[in-house]
Amino acid sequence: MWLVGASSGIGLAVAEQLHARGARVIVSARQQPLLQAFVEAHPGSEAVALDVTDAQAVREAAVRLRSEGPLDLVCYCAGHYRPMRADSLALPELLKHQQVNLTGALHVVAAVVPGLLESARAGRAPHLSLVASVAGWRGLPQGLAYGPTKAALINLAETLFLDLRPHGIGVSIVNPGFVDTPLTRQNDFAMPALLTPAQAADAMLRGWARGGFEVHFPRRFTCWLKLLRILPYRWYFALVHRMTGL
Repeated sequence: MWLVGASSGIGLAVAEQLHARGARVIVSARQQPLLQAFVEAHPGSEAVALDVTDAQAVREAAVRLRSEGPLDLVCYCAGHYRPMRADSLALPELLKHQQVNLTGALHVVAAVVPGLLESARAGRAPHLSLVASVAGWRGLPQGLAYGPTKAALINLAETLFLDLRPHGIGVSIVNPGFVDTPLTRQNDFAMPALLTPAQAADAMLRGWARGGFEVHFPRRFTCWLKLLRILPYRWYFALVHRMTGL
């Protein structure tokens, strides 16, 4: 099982829980020392240092891992986040979000899908999962850079599901609410229904076990946000302004 973006936060917690359940876990991220610390604490796991924005490095990593055996699960949980509003727009940050959150995911998808198809033809049931966010459901204040990349991931996963499910490959999208990670600690507002990474990982594993397309949590928060998705724009904009003061 290959977790891309597993040096901290949700990815690390998922790797820990999968290892505890007996899975052979491969963790990737840019920070080799953090990966090595994981491997030392979790015997039998493997670390592959990787910059997801480097397409060739991603291809080479996928080829090497495929030579070691089939991948039953590939999860893309790498992410970048900085709060941003249009009156303080910074193009380099916008592009960095795009490169890590979306282009990196495309690099991984392109690298692993051939192997997943081969595995499915051999009778296995591989799974591809992308971690997006409820921030991708509709536009939100301070989400100028982050939200559009997560919306694109959701659309990508929907299309991958339609294309790959008939071949026997499971596809899922994970849309967490607020999780206490180094990224969300940048927020300067109270985050409702805040989860620990371990709670988020547990919700992801339970969602995968159910076999549905979308995993979203915590439901006491995300179900309300789903209702906001169906509001007409005039009502939605007014409600968000009232709720956030922005």
